[in-house]
Amino acid sequence: MSYEVDDILFTRLAAFDPVDVCTRTGCHYNETDKVYSLRYWGDEYRVDCLNRCIKRRTSNDTEPHDYLPVFIVNYLMQAKKVPPSGEWISEKDFPAGVTFFRGPHEIPTQLLSSRFINDLETFARVCEQLGGRRLDMADSSYAFMPHEHISIAMLYWVGDEDFPAEAKLLFDKSISQSLALDTVYAFAVDACFRLSRQA
Repeated sequence: MSYEVDDILFTRLAAFDPVDVCTRTGCHYNETDKVYSLRYWGDEYRVDCLNRCIKRRTSNDTEPHDYLPVFIVNYLMQAKKVPPSGEWISEKDFPAGVTFFRGPHEIPTQLLSSRFINDLETFARVCEQLGGRRLDMADSSYAFMPHEHISIAMLYWVGDEDFPAEAKLLFDKSISQSLALDTVYAFAVDACFRLSRQA
């Protein structure tokens, strides 16, 4: 499977030192082909700067959101080698997050609350299929490591006659020290989309 990204992003990435990119992100680089390889959600993504495309070697049938290729290229350029902190934060805890993550940048957690509709058994099954580790938060919650340097958590609360079901995405605090807000948003959209589409 192949994905296209704006040529400007490939031009910017091509100007980076591959050794630095690999050190910061944990990816690999083929000097001959000028291709970066990144493991993400169990798939291998090959970022080809010469041919300006991203190819996925898939291990599952879930198609990622359209924002994912943009996230991957930006991640390679922006990520810092910051170890996970073990502290969960919401999008509103990012610097300027309260202002940014609203309106068109609101994280679409309603995809999850409407997908599972109080079905905690299905929520647990889907999370475990994606490598989730059970947490002790909300009515059900799981932590994920889509990439070795990225940790997130999905929380789910069952609804009732007074309050609808609710889902929430949390981030390891280290992400706030590494990625730009629009890159975090692209990552979060894909994560919500991915869980809502998993069979």
